[in-house]
Amino acid sequence: MSIRVTVWGENVHEQKNKVVAGIYPDTMHGTIAAALNRESGITASTVTLQDVEHGLTPERLAETDVLIWWGHAAHGDVSDAVAERVAEAVWSGMGIIFLHSAHFSKPFKRLMGTPCNLSWREAGERERLWVTARQHPIARGLPDHFELEHEEMYGEPFGIPEPLETVFISWFAGGEVFRSGLTWRRGAGNVFYFRPGHETYPTYHDTNVQRVIANGVRWAFNPEARLADPTTAPNRPVASALEPIEERGPRLHHDGEEGYR
Repeated sequence: MSIRVTVWGENVHEQKNKVVAGIYPDTMHGTIAAALNRESGITASTVTLQDVEHGLTPERLAETDVLIWWGHAAHGDVSDAVAERVAEAVWSGMGIIFLHSAHFSKPFKRLMGTPCNLSWREAGERERLWVTARQHPIARGLPDHFELEHEEMYGEPFGIPEPLETVFISWFAGGEVFRSGLTWRRGAGNVFYFRPGHETYPTYHDTNVQRVIANGVRWAFNPEARLADPTTAPNRPVASALEPIEERGPRLHHDGEEGYR
């Protein structure tokens, strides 16, 4: 069974910035998808912000096992309805990977429930990523650390809820550190945030970065059947209780009525 991956790209910088277009002639999302398609057991395709419903129709999400999200310049242009649809798909069991500036995307902030703010500096400085969870599946096949010669700095504090696991920590030439590989579980869905990926540097051509993303896809994939609707709160009438019970006290709802949502 092949893991079905949809790579969502904002696709703004590639069209407006010659430097970005030169580094990624096949677009960032296309470069990420091409690397994944070289992996055994993964099938990746792309959609963009400019597509109808940003390419994330209910049908597309139903056919996506893991969604990868890269955004930066146009977070506000993402439809609130689509962002909510993505969150509900994660709650239902779809895996999701957020890359770089996607920490400020609507779906990430919806799933985290926090400001997701951080400090930053764009100076093309060296980033050294340290593996902090040696046995984690996302770190499989990686050295204890690897370096990116040019990257944008992200620095702590990072305004997120406590992660389930911290897989990578970054050190930057300017002295800052940052939790660069983090996991969470939201509903039935696995969430992975991976920091590197500023658009004016060739980060997604790096073999170690490609390995992290491929490992992240396999980790985020939930082979169990997707939940039909994780937002429902059905009423369980007295007659359907597993053990006989006697109804007591006043009730706000009656049998057959919809429960709280």
